[in-house]
Amino acid sequence: MAAKSFDLIVIGAGPGGYVAAIRGAQLGLSVAIVEREHLGGICLNWGCIPTKAMLRSSEVFHLMHRAKEFGLKADNVSYDLDAVVKRSRQVAGQLSGGIGHLMKKNKVTVFMGAASLPEKGKVSVKTDKGTEELVAKNIVLATGARARELPGLEADGDLVWTYKHALEPKHMPKKLLVIGSGAIGIEFASFYNTLGADTTVVEVMDRVLPVEDAEISAFAKKSFEKQGMKIMQKAMVKQLDRAKGKVTAHIEVGGKIEKHDFDTVISAVGIVGNTEDLGLEALGVKIDRTHVVTDEFCRTGVEGLYAIGDIAGAPWLAHKASHEGVMVADLIAGKHAHPVKPETIAGCTYCHPQVASVGYTEARAKELGYEVKVGRFPFIGNGKAIALGEQEGMIKTVFDAKTGELLGAHMIGAEVTELIQGYVVGRQLETTEEDLMNTVFPHPTLSEMMHESVLDAYDRVIHM
Repeated sequence: MAAKSFDLIVIGAGPGGYVAAIRGAQLGLSVAIVEREHLGGICLNWGCIPTKAMLRSSEVFHLMHRAKEFGLKADNVSYDLDAVVKRSRQVAGQLSGGIGHLMKKNKVTVFMGAASLPEKGKVSVKTDKGTEELVAKNIVLATGARARELPGLEADGDLVWTYKHALEPKHMPKKLLVIGSGAIGIEFASFYNTLGADTTVVEVMDRVLPVEDAEISAFAKKSFEKQGMKIMQKAMVKQLDRAKGKVTAHIEVGGKIEKHDFDTVISAVGIVGNTEDLGLEALGVKIDRTHVVTDEFCRTGVEGLYAIGDIAGAPWLAHKASHEGVMVADLIAGKHAHPVKPETIAGCTYCHPQVASVGYTEARAKELGYEVKVGRFPFIGNGKAIALGEQEGMIKTVFDAKTGELLGAHMIGAEVTELIQGYVVGRQLETTEEDLMNTVFPHPTLSEMMHESVLDAYDRVIHM
């Protein structure tokens, strides 16, 4: 059977992959997309979306317990974990189904199966019905990543979970250990802690949320501990002893081993790129620590072969992958493409309180040689935050003292994952402190704190 020919083949239908396919089709290319599991990839099915649905349930549960503060009554508040999970899966299913509709609408040919690249410009797809041979001048790898598993700490789905098990729990943990305090670990810790699990978080670095600004990390730790979490920093889980209904964790802290018992462990120690069984090494693709090495335009060094999203390295964020998908499709179609700059991409963590940031931390800006001006503003000084009953939080801004350039913005508190985009746009437009000071922010809104933080950096803050 003759190979089917396309202008563009995308391998992987996560956010980066399906966006690359749609953009390619919009530009008049004939496009095929290959996916071995689910349209929408990990993000829509097992990551970004279902976790946010579950976190929303825990947020509402938390607010119901605060009903009296708002003059309301809500007695005997409880939850149905199965119903929470069911809603989460329904939300994920709705969006995953929507990707199928988008493929049809844009006339993208979908192949469900496992892809490999036997040679340059060729893709072999193993499907339920046999093998499909495809050819294209341009191929985009968007195969994503999976949870990293450390020797001796491997998941079993019963006592030790990955994020997938945590999204479809077989039981409600009573005493939970979360290994790793990055976004994934902290979000699950926040969810289960809010629902009543006795939660311990172990982080090998010297602070939780280690990629965030040090002040934000310290604020987050205090908040988590106030909620009842136990935080162990500069600590490492060396061993897990599994027994019936119990896991004994050997945790090294300060050079000594402590033993603690738990009924459930969630391992969230990073991710591994899905580079296996594709034939990349034989093609000459360079792989560094499970991730494909690319240039700023996501080119692999093999003509016509690109890699985007999680497989291409940090930051491991769906919105970064999507933007890379558009950029690569534009590049292939001969349009003017803009490379994605990691320092202009916001990171968001949907724990309670939320955390969001963009650009350089204060420490990183200083490491790079900048003389900085730093502004801060607390939620307690904002009328809307007080009215919402969300006084816990702060906004921090970092500027270049010489030019006024906004170098970074860091937030913790209610709805900061929505607020951060204001600063993202500002950085994209190369805004200065003067532009932000002269911008009129609506009142009463949480966004006014963004203005006040800028003013504080230049000793002009009004409400503090």
